[in-house]
Amino acid sequence: MDLRKIKALIDLLEKSNLAELEIKEGEESVRLSRVSKHAPPMMVAAAPVAHHAEPARPAPAATPALAATAAEAHAKGGGKDVPDGHTIRSPMVGTFYASPNPDAPSFVKIGQTVKAGDTLGIIEAMKMFNPIEADVSGTVRAILVESGQPIEFDEPMFVIS
Repeated sequence: MDLRKIKALIDLLEKSNLAELEIKEGEESVRLSRVSKHAPPMMVAAAPVAHHAEPARPAPAATPALAATAAEAHAKGGGKDVPDGHTIRSPMVGTFYASPNPDAPSFVKIGQTVKAGDTLGIIEAMKMFNPIEADVSGTVRAILVESGQPIEFDEPMFVIS
């Protein structure tokens, strides 16, 4: 399905009072769902319909321990390996990036002092880059996500104390 068609469907959803819209075109299917009046519609699925189960893609080799720590921190509200402090969580689903471009240094490093409003990273969602800002001042104690990693809503990202 063409990206222009998907954008047109998003515009249609925004202008209507529909909560969800699903379109099937051949073997391709797109479902758009409105989260709230303040959040943009989110593309839930845009993949060809498969008639067989595909194997799950393995996570990158460097991230299993980090993903386990993040999952534990999310489940417990702060895992054993996660230092105490103010946890900054993801406000959306997307892909996390630690720097503005691949050649640039990271926005923050562990041990760095930040002020409220400083950019900690960015999340790409639907080709939009959304800055993640510190909501408290302090020292970065932990970075729980890696650049290029998919991120879920409310997933712990940073610990500042």
